[in-house]
Amino acid sequence: MSFELEKKVGLQAVTKAARACARMSGQSEFRETLYKTDGSPVTLADFFVQALINEELSTSFPEIPIVAEETSLCLEGNCGEKLRNHLGKLLPGKNSDEILLAIDRGNNEGGGRGKFWTLDPIDGTRGFLAKRQYAIALALIEDGEVVLGILGCPELGPDARNGAGGKKGFVFFAEKGQGSYQVTLSDGLQTRISVSGITKASEAVMCESAEAPDSSYEFSGKISRFLDITAEPVRMDSQCKYAILARGDTSIYLRPPPRKDYKENIWDHAAGYMIVREAGGTVTDSSGKPLDFSVGKKLHENRGILATNGVIHEAVLRAVKKTVSKKRHAG
Repeated sequence: MSFELEKKVGLQAVTKAARACARMSGQSEFRETLYKTDGSPVTLADFFVQALINEELSTSFPEIPIVAEETSLCLEGNCGEKLRNHLGKLLPGKNSDEILLAIDRGNNEGGGRGKFWTLDPIDGTRGFLAKRQYAIALALIEDGEVVLGILGCPELGPDARNGAGGKKGFVFFAEKGQGSYQVTLSDGLQTRISVSGITKASEAVMCESAEAPDSSYEFSGKISRFLDITAEPVRMDSQCKYAILARGDTSIYLRPPPRKDYKENIWDHAAGYMIVREAGGTVTDSSGKPLDFSVGKKLHENRGILATNGVIHEAVLRAVKKTVSKKRHAG
């Protein structure tokens, strides 16, 4: 089955949002921050992108529900009023109620039947605030399977392999069975991408989260030593980590679960998962189980994430399992 129309509309929406975010990143009002109940930050840019993309998707596909990260509940009270006023200026022709409705079109619960979109409007909000990497992440899921993934990465620099020159800013996309591509935001140059061709884990470059709370550097270090990896890891926010793995800049992305009861959100991985898979890579959880996007908003059946170029996946999995086993015995 082809998802050509969904891909076209999704690409247009993410590209529009990515270009807007590139303009927003240096403007102080877009960096105004609220904090959610879990302590994570949310900005005006998050709400703007969610309203913008939800509106575009709902106009073209009113029958396809959306599972998105943000909720208008964060905009209640005095702190949220200022952001609501800013949103009215960004989305002309929309009154406050219409904007809140657009944001809350992302309130679906997901599941294993039918089609739905999943959206993280600014994946890596801390990266956005710190002027590092962040991504606009959109995916389409059908009957529990990711069939389309789109990532807008406005701050991501070029890769040497595909000759993007010195241009910054890319959109990545992949449709099931159709390969993975990157498109430059500046001029729309489209290039097919593929994972690295290394065959030995010792030759890999590992990618991990930019901030220690999001990744156990100690654990990753043990894996690197076990595999005789000598290259320094690349530390980066957001699903940009999937993008640079898909185009061959790195060969391993390891995200161990930060705590025993932690479950990943589907919007934090669906788009990147698809782009790596279609670029020839492999993505599982940290025990080797396939990622299960059919059980709601979270990956309830999985623990941690491991993405590689595919060739070295089993070797990295063995290293992870042995390191976990040693840790248990030591504890």
